[in-house]
Amino acid sequence: MKKSYLLFLALASSYCGLAQMQTPAPSPASELHQTVGLTDVVIKYSRPSMKGRTIFGGLVPYDAIWRTGANMNTTVSFSDPVKVGGKSLEAGTYALYTKPGEEQWEVYFYTDSNNGGLPAQWDDSKVAATVTAPVMEMPMPVETFTITVDDLTNNGASLGMLWENTYVGVPFEVPTTEKAMKSIQSVMSGPGPNQYFAAASYYFDEGQDLEQAKTWIDKATEMSPNAYWMWRVKSLIYAKMGDKKGAIAAAKKSLEVAKEAGNQDYVRMNQDSLKEWGAM
Repeated sequence: MKKSYLLFLALASSYCGLAQMQTPAPSPASELHQTVGLTDVVIKYSRPSMKGRTIFGGLVPYDAIWRTGANMNTTVSFSDPVKVGGKSLEAGTYALYTKPGEEQWEVYFYTDSNNGGLPAQWDDSKVAATVTAPVMEMPMPVETFTITVDDLTNNGASLGMLWENTYVGVPFEVPTTEKAMKSIQSVMSGPGPNQYFAAASYYFDEGQDLEQAKTWIDKATEMSPNAYWMWRVKSLIYAKMGDKKGAIAAAKKSLEVAKEAGNQDYVRMNQDSLKEWGAM
């Protein structure tokens, strides 16, 4: 009886040891969060490595649909409607499938995003958008499959896929201007200096109505006369509108207040502008 009890303890101990064993995943999971303009983009995928293998044309055949990673299907989520390669996609989550070729890839945004890799049966009606993207050769090998969000601007970015010596980028556009305009208009009913400044800065950066930007920046500096960063933007708006005299006056005010605040970066920027405009 005693021997049987000891054997039971040994087996139980062995089982518990196995149950607690941890080993690294061959293709670890990854989750990328990126804000593009005002739109949240989330990518979930698993990352296989080369491990000495030929990838494209080998492990990943040409001209066959690939899960674009390992394990479960890769997904990409957009918090707003976007345009991918000029084609409209509703806000939501999509499975990201690709068909690699030697010179270009076909990239599919598939509405059924819960597949163990490839769908059991491909359904063309579930393809929300298909984009063709050229293959770019990398100057150095990339060991582990990587998805990136590259070339960020206020209004879009590129969904990048890198592995082996291949890079493929799919451009997409986000509705930043539309969202920002609505936000600006809703706040402008009772804005403070920071709201006027933010709205004027956005209009200036995006090349929107400069007369409106001028009105807002004038109100911002009137309400916050010691905000050297606001005077700095005011000088740039005036300069872009061709009002050199007004630009110089605003830059001098920004320079004066920046010196008092001890901000050498703004001192330097204003001095550079005043030299460029022939005022120093």
